Amino acid sequence: MILLYIVVIVYIIAVNFYAVLLMKAQRDEEGGSDEKPHKGDGKIILTALMGGAIGIYASMFAMRYRLKNLPFMILMPVIAVLNVYLFYVAFKSGFTFLIAG
Repeated sequence: MILLYIVVIVYIIAVNFYAVLLMKAQRDEEGGSDEKPHKGDGKIILTALMGGAIGIYASMFAMRYRLKNLPFMILMPVIAVLNVYLFYVAFKSGFTFLIAG
């Protein structure tokens, strides 16, 4: 059971690290401009849904990237709260929904 906790914690850290690297790559690719259309929004949203919303939201402010994009400024905190809640419920239940299912 301890191994499962360790694997999930490593997963959370890895996804958030990937999210920060993805945001850095997107910013470098587009030159930091918020004015032109963005490619790669799907990657960012998918990474957020996989558990990297906190990393994306923090890197948006750290790199001052996509701050004028209102849907991202609303969507990322909502997904981050959802991520935290789901991980909290999973850890609190001891992942019994995975084992017993």
